[in-house]
Amino acid sequence: MLLTILVTVAVIAAVVFLMKKGKIADANNNNIPDALEHVAAEVKEEVKEVAAKVKKTTAKKKTTKKEQK
Repeated sequence: MLLTILVTVAVIAAVVFLMKKGKIADANNNNIPDALEHVAAEVKEEVKEVAAKVKKTTAKKKTTKKEQK
């Protein structure tokens, strides 16, 4: 457990160091690498699409069950 915490802290420190040196892009200086922000935005968009599909499918199934009764 302690080793996991130490490794995590070391990785975070390394990323922050590399951002400060300019090796990892962080255009808005919020200490979150731009690559991670880009991936998070893509995942968020994908989740919205899947949620809309699930909602649409669920609504169809509810309508079909009501019609069968």
